Amino acid sequence: AVKMPVTSEQEKRMQKFKNRGKNLLEMRRQRVETEVELRKARKDLQILKRRNISVSTEDDLTPEKNQVRTQNHGIVELEGTPRALIHLPIRRKLLSQHKNPPIDQVVETGVIPKLVDFLYHHDAPSLQLEAAWALTNIASGTPEQTRAVVEANAVQGLIVILSSPKMPICEQAVWALGNIAGDGPQYRDVLISFNVIPPLLSLPMVSLDMILVFQVGFLRNITWTLSNLCRGKNPYPPMGAVQQMLPMLMNLLQYDDEGILADASWAFSYLTDGSNDRIHVVVEVGVLPRLVQLLAYADLPVLTPALRTLGNIVTGTDEQTQMAIDAGVLSVLPHLLHHPKPSIQKEAAWALSNIAAGPSSQIQQLITCGLLPPLVELLEKGDIRAQREAVWAVANFTTGGTEQQVEEMVQAGVLKPLLNLLAIKDAKIILVVLDSISSFFLAAEKLGATQKLCLLVEELGGLEKIEALQTHENTFKYFPDNVSSCWHWSPCTFWKVQHLSRES
Repeated sequence: AVKMPVTSEQEKRMQKFKNRGKNLLEMRRQRVETEVELRKARKDLQILKRRNISVSTEDDLTPEKNQVRTQNHGIVELEGTPRALIHLPIRRKLLSQHKNPPIDQVVETGVIPKLVDFLYHHDAPSLQLEAAWALTNIASGTPEQTRAVVEANAVQGLIVILSSPKMPICEQAVWALGNIAGDGPQYRDVLISFNVIPPLLSLPMVSLDMILVFQVGFLRNITWTLSNLCRGKNPYPPMGAVQQMLPMLMNLLQYDDEGILADASWAFSYLTDGSNDRIHVVVEVGVLPRLVQLLAYADLPVLTPALRTLGNIVTGTDEQTQMAIDAGVLSVLPHLLHHPKPSIQKEAAWALSNIAAGPSSQIQQLITCGLLPPLVELLEKGDIRAQREAVWAVANFTTGGTEQQVEEMVQAGVLKPLLNLLAIKDAKIILVVLDSISSFFLAAEKLGATQKLCLLVEELGGLEKIEALQTHENTFKYFPDNVSSCWHWSPCTFWKVQHLSRES
């Protein structure tokens, strides 16, 4: 049998997989954004910036006598400042509007440097809180608005008030810093360069084994801010900063709170979305068993990033993939492949395809754990995006598995849905399907079962589906000009995928 020629687009896709040392194309994909791979979620489930829209802080702090007083008209006046009427509560309420807060108008007044100055008024905690609140909401805006906050040296002042004895002030500082970090890698690294991580990790409540109900919101903000400090790939966060945060993130992953679990899981997904070295430092903290536990969560905000993290980890080395298998990931994947949400099916199939890119011993574990029936069902009934990932799982399976393992896949019923997918419009996936079918025949030839497989494919309508591809509407969209493709079928001998040859 002649193996289906691999196009450059297929090569790009296949090279996202890890080379198993078998002189084959790289089979384990890294999660990079290309048109032929699983699209990375745009983090709609994790908000990168947040505005504080509460409008009442009068009871949060009890100002000491003669330090700060609130006028009846809502203006805070700092004692000792000649008639320095600072309209902070009014500005805060404007910035806290649900829709279209007038952030630009506030920035244009030139008030940000004054707000930063107020952060250092340790004898006026209410003033500090109002200033931090306003800065939080300004930093929740556009990159330009966030830049105005950073360039006014707010980062240093916000880090200073992390050590305030007043919890509401600390929490507001955490919130503001989270918004700044959420703007992207540039300001994330600015925060790290100002050594923001140690004071975040040393906040009193972070080290508590038990937290009070009213403190949960604070811990959620801390977790969210830490996750933003982990986010970004261009460049990645410094490895030293990652190692500082990992033990605390591991602790946060033990809390039974959806918000904390979700943001801690997103942090781990960011940290594992990179090289094998970065995956290594994460798995070394022992996070895998807990991540597998979180895959049983019904709540998507927790399940999605936990599954994403495990999917990232199995793009690593065979050893890292085996650690995920040993932690029990294969026991939950069948359920996730049947999940009612297509997005979860897709992520689970992507993880499965990367595990299938491992050695035959790991492929055998997939078989033993009952992954073939749900994979076949996904190919039959799944969402098209999940089906694409399932096709790649089959391709990896047939390329890396033994002849006996490939035969088991045929016996599981994979051929019928695989052949049915030849009718879709995605020419790139069709080529992967054809390549998988070619691999089935290569295995059958070695087992002396070629004629049996030929008859099976013919019974399933495979010949007609292959012939129909000669008039596929997308053929010339994806291949070079003047390329013709012909598939020749001989049911009495064996499958031949003949040639894609450039006509002179």
